[in-house]
Amino acid sequence: MADCSAFFYGTLMAPQVLYRVVYSTTNPTPSQINRLVIEPATLPQYTRRRVRDCDYPAIVPSSEPGACVRGTYVRGLTRDDQWRLDLFEGSQYERIRLRLHLRDKKGNEGEEMEAETYVWAEDTRGLEDGEWDFEEFSREKMGRWIGNDEEYEEVDEAVRKKDPTGGRGVNGKIGGKLEVKGKSEKEVLESAV
Repeated sequence: MADCSAFFYGTLMAPQVLYRVVYSTTNPTPSQINRLVIEPATLPQYTRRRVRDCDYPAIVPSSEPGACVRGTYVRGLTRDDQWRLDLFEGSQYERIRLRLHLRDKKGNEGEEMEAETYVWAEDTRGLEDGEWDFEEFSREKMGRWIGNDEEYEEVDEAVRKKDPTGGRGVNGKIGGKLEVKGKSEKEVLESAV
């Protein structure tokens, strides 16, 4: 299981949204929560803008002096988590590796790290001029993201189609056809233990 890290600057800064994408639930188990380490961070030389007519933001490179984006640095992600995140972000974004700075509890700049993040890949005319506001999102729009499965349909459908048993599980294409002397695969497996 590869340990991956990412920088999130929008809806995925909310743990419930992140958990919904990587764990398919907004209420993961304690071990799932503990697997991810979430720390405040900043990404220099980028700005965060609102995506036109959407609840979520995008980041784009910026040459403005002092330009940076506040977000979260998350480590403990797996390749499967990364796959789910790629589906969630969709073709509007490109995942790239960048350098960022961790922040301490007082907001002071700390250690420099590398992480992957999702950068806007479409025409910037699809972005509004204003800065996206996480507090506003949390207060006014979060409910649409943690109580509504429509936002996650593509991820959930892809996960359902990805069969790690290669069709050999109880409900798999191969496993569903397996019968030994009139017994289902489940009965056969239970008798083998």
